[in-house]
Amino acid sequence: MKGAQDYVSQRKREAVKTTLLALTLNEIDGVRAIMPQIDRTWVDQIIIVDGGSTDGTIEWARENGFEVYVQKKKGIRYAYLEVLPMVKGDVILSLSPDGNCPAAAIPAILDKMREGYDMVIGSRYLGDAKSEDDDIITAFGNWLFTRTVNILQRGTYTDAMVIYRAFKKSLVYELDLDREESYRLPERMFGTNISWEPLMSVRALKAHMRIAEVAVGEPPRIGGKRKLQIFRWGAAFYFQFWYELFFWRPKAKAVAAPKPGNLPEDSKTPKSGR
Repeated sequence: MKGAQDYVSQRKREAVKTTLLALTLNEIDGVRAIMPQIDRTWVDQIIIVDGGSTDGTIEWARENGFEVYVQKKKGIRYAYLEVLPMVKGDVILSLSPDGNCPAAAIPAILDKMREGYDMVIGSRYLGDAKSEDDDIITAFGNWLFTRTVNILQRGTYTDAMVIYRAFKKSLVYELDLDREESYRLPERMFGTNISWEPLMSVRALKAHMRIAEVAVGEPPRIGGKRKLQIFRWGAAFYFQFWYELFFWRPKAKAVAAPKPGNLPEDSKTPKSGR
């Protein structure tokens, strides 16, 4: 209890505001279980960003006092883009309240951000952390994609794909994540809509941003159904990783260090975490 109180007192002394975005689509079981675990004093704003749920998720969130935005255009990326004007925080923490993102890790992720990082990833695979939700295909895919990003961009990620992460709101614009041309070609080629987390991981390295990871693991999903388009998304992301070698350059103001943006050594043993 004292640790939680100390965390809240420390957070109040910080000028940086944080907005938590909880992305949902028919996740009533997960939302009922996970959202009450989130101490509302941990952040300055919480928005449930919903993709048009029909299972009571929207109604439950409103009845329990959460700010809710129902997106107009289909796709996770559009959920982010549409809600951005409502975001009051300087830092965004994104998660999926389906059981895969343990709420108890939120203070550790935000503590790491306050050390001066531009992005902190809640890794499923750092150190002793592991995913209890992976199957053979998703485990191999996450390994392959993360390994590819590290090789192409000289990074040291353990988890380049995960939604559970905190990042500066300004990073969205510095990395051109809000621009349709960043996604248009792979989406047209593979007939799908993709999210921005993998591209964020790639471009944060290219822009030499300060990146860290905190070991959080991945508990099993609570109810609902996976929304993954495994093969279409996988093909689009893999193409995007190679395409990025040649067709995007960071803006001058986004470059924060003279060397490639590998994860700092201390990120392998986070000062706070699970």
